[in-house]
Amino acid sequence: MAIAIQELTPFQEVNLFLDDSADRLGLSDGLREMLRQPWRELKVQVPVRMDDGRVEVFSGYRIQHNGARGPYKGGVRYHPQADAEEVRALASLMTWKNALVNVPFGGAKGGVQCDPRQLSESELNRLTRRYTLNISHLLAPNRDIPAPDMGTNAQTMAWMMDAYGQIHGHSPAIVTGKPVELGGSLGREAATGRGVAFILQEAATDLSMDMDGIRIVIQGYGNVGSWAAQILHDSGCRIIALSDVAGGIYNPKGLDVSRIAENKIAGIGVSEYLDGEKVTNAELLELECDVLIPAAIDNVINAENASRIKTKLIAEAANHPVTFGADQILNDRGITILPDILVNAGGVTVSYFEWTQNLQEFRWEEERVNDELRKVMSKAYQAVHEKVASQGINYRQAAFDIGVGRVARAVNLRGFV
Repeated sequence: MAIAIQELTPFQEVNLFLDDSADRLGLSDGLREMLRQPWRELKVQVPVRMDDGRVEVFSGYRIQHNGARGPYKGGVRYHPQADAEEVRALASLMTWKNALVNVPFGGAKGGVQCDPRQLSESELNRLTRRYTLNISHLLAPNRDIPAPDMGTNAQTMAWMMDAYGQIHGHSPAIVTGKPVELGGSLGREAATGRGVAFILQEAATDLSMDMDGIRIVIQGYGNVGSWAAQILHDSGCRIIALSDVAGGIYNPKGLDVSRIAENKIAGIGVSEYLDGEKVTNAELLELECDVLIPAAIDNVINAENASRIKTKLIAEAANHPVTFGADQILNDRGITILPDILVNAGGVTVSYFEWTQNLQEFRWEEERVNDELRKVMSKAYQAVHEKVASQGINYRQAAFDIGVGRVARAVNLRGFV
């Protein structure tokens, strides 16, 4: 009996996109199965002594999806929903993303099921160190290199690097997204948001969209959404709605993004910005705009609300924000979707730059980082666009075909199947 679309797990959803690509590429059943399943999965207990003296035990994961093209690479997520199925899906997406932008990594992802907002800094420190120790036998600069993701940041990576280093010696290349003072790359913090802006600028030209004054709605004001908003605002776009976890604000005349950024630093939420109309996250997604950028969590655009989305273009800054069912509905409605494995690849691209700088014990200037990032993102976009134009498929199909095809080629060359 077939599983209904709404009952699919995140990993099953991602594999529907893989299967769609494998059909077009003519991959054998054996190769397809090898590309579908993770190569290695680890679940660990993460016991933490809380500030009040009690011990709380969290579930942690590190899932290595595919290593045919190089060391495993992928972030670590701290979130209540970061269970095995969620982490599997994200690890799979990392495999295709890294192949699409052609950085020499395989795909992996980590997660701890917790709410970091409910933990003190000392509790997060202890949790991170215990999690790192419990997965440390999977990690190495040429084996598996974690990075920040939702709920984690540069400080988390500093703790991970230190915990690993206490066992193996000073190893800055073991994580990326570190503080610059500890070997992190200049430009890494803004990289994912900057990559979003680069891809949108490339696509606007091909879609005959004038970036000057274009109306943009962004759901999610974390690291990715905040940098994307600022960079796009500075380039002349009109950001008409923004939101964080508590809600959003809408002003069709445009928001003062710099003021909202200042509010964030002061601990003031997006919805507390006074010059606009308060909206919920669900309402924000359905606002009329030229570009919708989901930059928060997955599955926010689904079969239930896809028919009410009122935009010309969706740029997926979050991982898997559009479900398989919604993807079909939106394509049928003529809405262009720039997929996550292309749009948000700026972070892992600059993580690659950081890793190479660590291995060489050399630091690039920020201008070079940003220039090299633009080159990589532009090359990946052009490859996708050319496939869209020549084969009559959509952007997601083209992106998956390139990524899956490169991984399949590596698997064959290495003689795995």
